[in-house]
Amino acid sequence: MKLRITIAGNVYEAEVEVLDEEEVAAPYVAPPAPVYVPAVSVPPTSGNAFDNDLSNGIRRSPVTGLVIRVPVAPGQSVEAGELLLVLEAMKMETQVTAPRAGTVQKVHVEPGNSVKVGQVLVELEARDGEKG
Repeated sequence: MKLRITIAGNVYEAEVEVLDEEEVAAPYVAPPAPVYVPAVSVPPTSGNAFDNDLSNGIRRSPVTGLVIRVPVAPGQSVEAGELLLVLEAMKMETQVTAPRAGTVQKVHVEPGNSVKVGQVLVELEARDGEKG
């Protein structure tokens, strides 16, 4: 016998066999409960080799993802903590910010670009009188 089943708006067709009273179906065994593993957050200035080279003013991608917004341009002055660009990875946005005040020297990506972990995104030059 064929049945049509709708689950959460999705329609599925299934074939069902009607058992005689003599036939016994196997008991239902629930699958094991999923195990929750909390995500580990890495701060943007962790010192990770793939993170950033702050002495050279280089901001690298902390994730593999898609560039969705770049609100800065070469020559633009930025303050510490100011947004340099936004990445999307697995439907989550990651904001890449300036580690210190400075001037944007070069932007290596634009919206729509795919990036990998450790890829250079933006180069900054420290303002006069500030350590790089």
